[in-house]
Amino acid sequence: MWKTIIRRILLMIPQILILSILIFVIADFMPGDPFTGLIDPNLDPAQLEAMREAYGLNDPLPVKYVRWMRNAFQGDFGRSFNYQQPVTAVIAGRIGNTIRLSLLSVILTYLIGLPLGILAGRYNESVLDKTVLVYNFVSFAVPIFVLALLMVWIFGYNLNWFPARGSISINAETQWEIWMSQLYHLLLPSITTAILGTTSIIQYLRSEIIDAKVSDYVKTARSKGVPIQKVYTKHIFRNASLPIASGFGYTIVSLFTGSIFIEQIFTYRGMGYLFLQSINTRDYSVIFVLVLFYGFMALVGTLLSDLILMAVDPRIRID
Repeated sequence: MWKTIIRRILLMIPQILILSILIFVIADFMPGDPFTGLIDPNLDPAQLEAMREAYGLNDPLPVKYVRWMRNAFQGDFGRSFNYQQPVTAVIAGRIGNTIRLSLLSVILTYLIGLPLGILAGRYNESVLDKTVLVYNFVSFAVPIFVLALLMVWIFGYNLNWFPARGSISINAETQWEIWMSQLYHLLLPSITTAILGTTSIIQYLRSEIIDAKVSDYVKTARSKGVPIQKVYTKHIFRNASLPIASGFGYTIVSLFTGSIFIEQIFTYRGMGYLFLQSINTRDYSVIFVLVLFYGFMALVGTLLSDLILMAVDPRIRID
């Protein structure tokens, strides 16, 4: 296993390098720069050009890329034009909110998806199964921004059960009040994300359980008098959980990337909110690092899924 981990980590290096080159090329072809729309229109064009020259925006693409890579190896990922702070400091102030949102979303996703998938698979063709299928089809069909807006309108504004925006209350003073306020602001966006994330879990688990119920090894176990509960726990659930385990890493990554729209709609100040804000202001230094981070998370998610799959079923070997 350790050889697989080391080899996959080494393979990430050229993949990240290729991704960084692609981002640089795409950014170079995009219209405008960080000074576009942010500078006084009465400013002398010569001064504006001097500012672009001072920040190295007029340098050729290879020069800018080599300079960025050299600084990145020293821990300097550039400076945000919008916030006038190092990019690492800007992201460090937001990453905690995104991590909390993603972790709670993952927990709620599996707390909702696993029981519904198991019940739908075990009692397939029943009223319960059909109810779960209706829920699954609706959650799959509704776009993420539509569901988020509905959740904000119903539970945030009409019922006033949860905060409709923000990540913390301005009235929180003590550490306990800060923690409770953060959790309270997390609930609605996390539930929204979890509802959308349960779709694949329910569908995979239901299908695997239904297939496993008619398999030969289950029929053999039942013919030998093995109790039905033991058949489910020791045979059916174990084999049906393999696709869910293998997709765990991808689930985490999808929640990280999917939080971009959730954070924007709920005005939740995490990395997704920062990402869209940076696009609007053409803050390329922040955009570049965030895209690299999301790409790195996708690679880590793939590796994590393979490792979990090998841990659940030792017979599986992934080279």
